[in-house]
Amino acid sequence: MPALCKCGNPLSGSNCSVCGLPPDMCVCKTLEQQAQKIKIFVETRKFRKPTTIIEGVTGNTKDLLKTLKSKLACGGTYKENHIELQGDHIERAKQILLDNGYSDDQIEVS
Repeated sequence: MPALCKCGNPLSGSNCSVCGLPPDMCVCKTLEQQAQKIKIFVETRKFRKPTTIIEGVTGNTKDLLKTLKSKLACGGTYKENHIELQGDHIERAKQILLDNGYSDDQIEVS
């Protein structure tokens, strides 16, 4: 089994096979996170209940979902490659994403 970099990609010699940097300086995860486009919007469901939908988040979605649910004090789930939160939490969800390292340019609110 080949040696793996901290980003999970195999090493090419002593460097990451994707970014070409040594494993302790690897930036693959950071570049992947910066390339994401995240869309936040509210959808009205049965009985006129608002649901906040966050699309485009990849990576460690379960930890992000746990953080969102605890800070927003609401229920939620991860389904079909998007996060669903009970209630209208657009602005607060955006702020939590910003606090978790996502940039303002990545997040689109509609």
